[in-house]
Amino acid sequence: MTITRRTTLQAAGLAALGLLQAAPARAQDYPQRPIELVVPYAAGGGTDAVARAFAEALKKHLPQSVLVVNKAGAGGAIGFTEVMSSRPDGYKIGVGTVEITMLPHLGVARFSADDFTPIAQLNAEPSAVTVQSGAPWRTLEDFLAHARAKPGEVRIGNSGTGAIWHLAAEQMGRKTGTRFMHVPYAGANPAINDLLGGHIEAVTVSPSEVAQHVAGGKLRLLGVMADQRAARFADVPTLKERGVDVSISTWRGIVVPRRTPPQVVEVLRNASRLAAQEAGFRDALARLDLTHVYADAPDFQKVIERDNAFFKQLMAELGISR
Repeated sequence: MTITRRTTLQAAGLAALGLLQAAPARAQDYPQRPIELVVPYAAGGGTDAVARAFAEALKKHLPQSVLVVNKAGAGGAIGFTEVMSSRPDGYKIGVGTVEITMLPHLGVARFSADDFTPIAQLNAEPSAVTVQSGAPWRTLEDFLAHARAKPGEVRIGNSGTGAIWHLAAEQMGRKTGTRFMHVPYAGANPAINDLLGGHIEAVTVSPSEVAQHVAGGKLRLLGVMADQRAARFADVPTLKERGVDVSISTWRGIVVPRRTPPQVVEVLRNASRLAAQEAGFRDALARLDLTHVYADAPDFQKVIERDNAFFKQLMAELGISR
């Protein structure tokens, strides 16, 4: 081997080693520029509000700002896909919602739950059975008995076929041997408006979405699909207390693309933990009637894995999976 060739190979080897050593160094210096937080839904909704409150809280715990960018469309699939396909360097992160465990099984997304690395869960909201305050059903048992007496006639509004609140109602029906008429809407608010107008008999959206109407005496909560009662509505029983084994919630948290460097993930985990504890963030959620539920990456990963398996099976049994 000539000296020139040997020297060239040695130089190439040193350059490669330098690149390998430089990558962790860059990750350890993270972040060096503003971070983009992708919200997969339109501005003004609950997910957007959580994201903006959290970005504000992060200011105290990161040396760079976090810019909220809305990428709405296809039930969240557009925003999730952008996060999944972005460079895994921590400069484009996303708000992950329960839909990352649902959309892939509906065949409307080219990502899977495994394409994301969880950072922290920030919020969770259970489904709840809500009727008009003037309805004749004072308890969940009354409502279910009425529905069983009229199979397929009692109308339950949801936020779209295959969406979280539709599946919650379907699961309640399966567990209780009750057949409902499921009425899809373009979101929870239109369904709630039709309930207020008497056009449907119930909705299975979250307590936070009906809280103002419940407080105003227009609607009544009959049961919450959770393991524990909702703090704001401590007098409303869970379905499990009434012998119905159903616990279904939506959730929101921070995720990054798979293969994001561990050093970057660790920075985001630490900052998220501190930001989630900020009084300003907690107060912002409380003003929206949203529940503060924090889980660090390992526990958040368990939530994602649990729901991914659950919705995969449920959608297959309902015949709506692809």
